[in-house]
Amino acid sequence: MQIPKTSFAMVQTAKRELTPMDIDIPDIDEDSAILKLQACGICGSDYEQFEDVLRTPMPVIPGHEPLGTIARIGDSAAQRWGVDVGDRVAVETMLSCHHCDTCLDGRYHLCDQRKIYSYVPLSEWPGLWGGYAQYMFVHKNSVVHKVDPTLPASLAVMFNPLGAGFRWAVEMPQTQPGDTVVILGPGQRGLASVVACREVGAGDIIVTGLAADADKFAVAKSFGADHCIDVENEDTVRRVKEITGGRGADVVVDVSAYATQPVVDAMRLVKTGGTVVLAGVKGFKPVEGFISDFVVTKEINVMGAIGVTSRAYRSAIRLIESGKVDLMQMHTHDFDLSDAALAIRTLAREIADDASIHSCLIPEH
Repeated sequence: MQIPKTSFAMVQTAKRELTPMDIDIPDIDEDSAILKLQACGICGSDYEQFEDVLRTPMPVIPGHEPLGTIARIGDSAAQRWGVDVGDRVAVETMLSCHHCDTCLDGRYHLCDQRKIYSYVPLSEWPGLWGGYAQYMFVHKNSVVHKVDPTLPASLAVMFNPLGAGFRWAVEMPQTQPGDTVVILGPGQRGLASVVACREVGAGDIIVTGLAADADKFAVAKSFGADHCIDVENEDTVRRVKEITGGRGADVVVDVSAYATQPVVDAMRLVKTGGTVVLAGVKGFKPVEGFISDFVVTKEINVMGAIGVTSRAYRSAIRLIESGKVDLMQMHTHDFDLSDAALAIRTLAREIADDASIHSCLIPEH
């Protein structure tokens, strides 16, 4: 496959500033590869990076949900990953060492020495560490997954949020057929959690959100949610108690961003002996009104969730490839690579009369 000498990329150079640049595409060794991007998903944490909340180094190429085809690959990498030039792959977000105690314990996504695609600066060779580009470097420690090349890129790139749904709402809390699940937040990962829970046979699935989330509630119901609660106009705890006959939910998953009230509510919504998964980042704010005695007296299993495992990614890719669920219902926008800032601002509801659920960048070649 012929590839150019440079890759066009959108580089974050300051808070809320993305600058177009041409970055050299490097020669590679036997253990690495070059990916030709077909799509890169826009994540809520992209907005946090855009706002410099995450304090990531700059200049840097954002984008940690890359999907593309192998443009160049070393022989050892091809053998290790089982892929070759022209194959379509999804690249996992985390770059782990695979040798530390945490990795060897089976928690490679929490690697003591991990790096994260899109957070590695241009100053670290070869600079192409993010998906907001035409081409991306694939490090030897990457984990990649082959994906059906006939799928639309906008659909195939959903491997990342759907993988989070499978891990956070199913794998971690061990959601069982018939379980009642409350999902706090109807964004793309909340909706992905609905899909994952319905896929494993959960019972009642309840989704909460704001009055402005009516469109997301409609998608949630089409994906199999049984109830949607507008937290601005309904009492969430009372409504869940009504739905569950006073018992509470087996599993509560908080995927809301910044709002801390869902954490407080989760302790009241979950049943005695149930599980709460906290996956929504709050900006390191204290949670006012949190009562730890609920955790003690109800023996609540509280779990923090960051990152996705290969097993969850594989579950997501299998479901996408099966065509069983019309996942494109939550895909709202394709943006040109040069419109990366607009894509982020649209997700953050900064654009009048426009909002996105799932969106992605489609690189120009």
